[in-house]
Amino acid sequence: MPYRRDALLRELGLGPLWRLRSAADVEAVDDGAEPEAPVEEAPRPVEVAALRQAPAERLPTARPPLGVNRAESQPADRAPARPVPPPSPSAGADPERIARIGAMDWDALEAEIRACRACRLCEKRHQAVPGVGDRKARWLFVGEGPGSEEDKRGEPFVGAAGRLLDNMLASVGLQRGEDVYIANAVKCRPPHNRTPEADEIAACLPFLARQIELLQPQLIVALGRPAAQALLDTEVRIGAARGKRFDYRGTPVVVTYHPAYLLRNQWDKAKAWEDLCFARREMVTLGSKAETG
Repeated sequence: MPYRRDALLRELGLGPLWRLRSAADVEAVDDGAEPEAPVEEAPRPVEVAALRQAPAERLPTARPPLGVNRAESQPADRAPARPVPPPSPSAGADPERIARIGAMDWDALEAEIRACRACRLCEKRHQAVPGVGDRKARWLFVGEGPGSEEDKRGEPFVGAAGRLLDNMLASVGLQRGEDVYIANAVKCRPPHNRTPEADEIAACLPFLARQIELLQPQLIVALGRPAAQALLDTEVRIGAARGKRFDYRGTPVVVTYHPAYLLRNQWDKAKAWEDLCFARREMVTLGSKAETG
């Protein structure tokens, strides 16, 4: 039904992407001016039953507005993304440090993260950002690293990307803090929000590994390429990894786009919603196996 489809797209902030623009708007884009940053609405109640009934394949593939160049849509305060080699779990690893972190409880682990000086990211941070959410959650969402707002507040996904993530969670009947835990591949903000280097991700891997051991989630959703590569220890391309089930030490992993990427590339929001629907179906399957097993 077109009405239900449009409602779903609005709930996730997917529409309308097309609008009539004045000649001045077109001239500004053609001159290379920075497009106005999208403003995300606060999460609204979602009709979960309707979302579950709507097959993801019926969603249209959103396209970029005419005249907008992908490179121009990137915020000025974010460094261009660079290819990141998958981190090696042994890169720069201290066996004693790994063993010590592997024996910590939640409180000791968070204290260790906040005091960590194992890599260069500690030099310009305001504070480390361990993670937030339900410590008995079945869902774990892993992002890339803190941004400027997260660095100030000490909590992951609290800026514009965080508001979009909340909308994404709500679109499949989830809510921050309720059966959901949110963490990052690196716990300190990379300068200028650049992509974390491989050695920086490797330095934080023991923290993420211990969080997963303590949490014991049923499903992990990797938000973006650095998070996916940290978890899977291999080169990952999001477009090729979507719709597939991976594994982290026996825990299923689903890969999708990072909310910050979606703010710059809104035409891929529909794909992210499809990925979350796929993750929801995987969780239902896992629950069924647990009941029968």
